[in-house]
Amino acid sequence: MSPSLVFTDSSTSTASRLLPFSRTATPFNAAVSLRRSVGPLNVRPFVLPPLRTLSVNSSNNPSPVINDKSGGEACAKVIDGKMVAKQIRDEIAAEVLKMKEAIGVVPGLAVILVGDRKDSATYVRNKKKACESVGINSFEVRLPEDSTEQEVIKFISEFNNDPSVHGILVQLPLPSHMDEQNVLNAVDIVKDVDGFHPLNIGRLAMRGRDPLFVPCTPKGCIELLHRYAVEIKGKRAVVIGRSNIVGMPAALLLQREDATVSIVHSRTKNPEEIVKHADIIISAVGQPNMVRGSWLKPGAVVIDVGINPVEDAKSPRGYKLVGDVCYEEACKVASAVTPVPGGVGPMTIAMLLSNTLSSAKRIHNF
Repeated sequence: MSPSLVFTDSSTSTASRLLPFSRTATPFNAAVSLRRSVGPLNVRPFVLPPLRTLSVNSSNNPSPVINDKSGGEACAKVIDGKMVAKQIRDEIAAEVLKMKEAIGVVPGLAVILVGDRKDSATYVRNKKKACESVGINSFEVRLPEDSTEQEVIKFISEFNNDPSVHGILVQLPLPSHMDEQNVLNAVDIVKDVDGFHPLNIGRLAMRGRDPLFVPCTPKGCIELLHRYAVEIKGKRAVVIGRSNIVGMPAALLLQREDATVSIVHSRTKNPEEIVKHADIIISAVGQPNMVRGSWLKPGAVVIDVGINPVEDAKSPRGYKLVGDVCYEEACKVASAVTPVPGGVGPMTIAMLLSNTLSSAKRIHNF
């Protein structure tokens, strides 16, 4: 008998909907910091880069040996997303400095935040700090909850035409009266560092085509596998969840790496039987501890995207964050697993910075 599953989008940019933060009633005043536009960009024809744009220094990066656990090892290797994200930020900072010194250009990321959600404001603040840590310029627009869709699109248009901005991010979720797709589609594809534009997703799905940008969370999942020397080619991979933000692009990325990919979703019968055959599992459903140790094949590698609050009387906040995968059980079966927090989350912001740097390099032919 298969368990009853309720799937939600658990990407870092939208998992904020699940977190129990209080909200203030006073809307933000529109606080806009914009450089004056000097007209539309003249962008050269693209030479699309490979999906992995960051170099790997093997002497500095983790190189665990991830083996089959049939020999009865006690605990899985922890895939430390926080550590890897720090390495990536250091690499980006070096590239940003090199670009500034060579051609006088500093990559710029613009973020638009609508409404007064505390969680969304926290995400935006973290992204701003991350930009500062690597030398990327950050631009920010904060609009009140009752702003119109047209007002948001107006600021997107300003950023589209501003040559000092190389990436544009609209913080999700948007207020319910706005059409999310209309707003996201207004972002120029050459600055779509979130990778959500239909043309970017379409190119990701096509053989022989490369997207300009890959969505940050699934890109971070694959980067973790690369940095931990996990073999993907020829392996069986299962993605749990089929959201446009994580599940579907993660499956497409694994397929590009020559894995044999299955997708488990809310209509899948006997999901545990499918998962049990997987060498690699990426879970992004937003259900705490849904994936049990009994679901896992011994020696599997588990990437847990879930960020779920559960009650915890011992925590000062009254709750703790856990993943979709029961971590304690997975550690006894898997060969490697990401913790929550400290796994995929830090990688999402690192990939956002990576995409912004790639955009600046592409636009300025550097």
